[in-house]
Amino acid sequence: MKGIVLAGGHGTRLHPITLGTSKQMLPVYDKPMIYYPLSVLMLAGIRDIQIISSPDDIENFRRLLGDGSPLGISLSYAVQEEPRGLAEAFLISAEHIGDDSVALVLGDNIFHGPGFAGILQDKAVDVDGCVLFGYPVRDPERYGVGEVDADGRLVSLEEKPEHPRSDLAITGLYFYDNDVIDIAKNLTPSARGELEITDVNRIYLERGKAELVSLGRGFVWLDAGTHDALTEAGQYVQILEHRQGVRLACLEEIAWRMGFIDREACLRLGEELSKSPYGQYVMEIARAG
Repeated sequence: MKGIVLAGGHGTRLHPITLGTSKQMLPVYDKPMIYYPLSVLMLAGIRDIQIISSPDDIENFRRLLGDGSPLGISLSYAVQEEPRGLAEAFLISAEHIGDDSVALVLGDNIFHGPGFAGILQDKAVDVDGCVLFGYPVRDPERYGVGEVDADGRLVSLEEKPEHPRSDLAITGLYFYDNDVIDIAKNLTPSARGELEITDVNRIYLERGKAELVSLGRGFVWLDAGTHDALTEAGQYVQILEHRQGVRLACLEEIAWRMGFIDREACLRLGEELSKSPYGQYVMEIARAG
């Protein structure tokens, strides 16, 4: 499976702080926002990842993350000239995807919960159709919403419905088989001129090949795309890290735990950041073995 982090857009909901930088470069407590979605793909076992961003911002991501080799992964970069819908990511990254399945994660989405890595790794194997991840919310009318039947099968998808049939919001994490490229190629742009991810998902649903995984009690899903949400996300990460003594979305630790790099490489990466608490944590966990 190949991975895509979609980190484009203009971040208009976060103006003026995004007038000079990408939203996904903003800090969520102790690390750039893009670390969080990137960590999700790594936890799924995905090592070949493309980051899509705007022409103005792409070099900043390249400077931050490089080619990924120190983390035992391969990172490439692609430009989205203008935000023309989430589904355009599959057209931009068609060469990167090749004949493989693909995971798309939005660059401002943060996930955390027990057993999450196991769920991701299980669902990333032999994808036949699409796998969506739902999360119960109090205000489903603000989101794409999935409805499941008594057996947990996905039966409908609605985009920002006035009267939602369920409280399960469709999060910004999607797994697809290789058919997604052709589906995206044949989409008709919506009224706002965008290739809508919900239209992609509906086609899979009509084919009987759409699955919804509900991330229920104990999970956290945050969309850090507004000032309040960005602050809340930072506070959540701060509290959890201080209370539990672990670091969320620590790419160096994940690379080591996943077997992408060895302990010595993890230690070296920590030493490069040793003047920060983040770097000290990486060194501590590597030394603890």
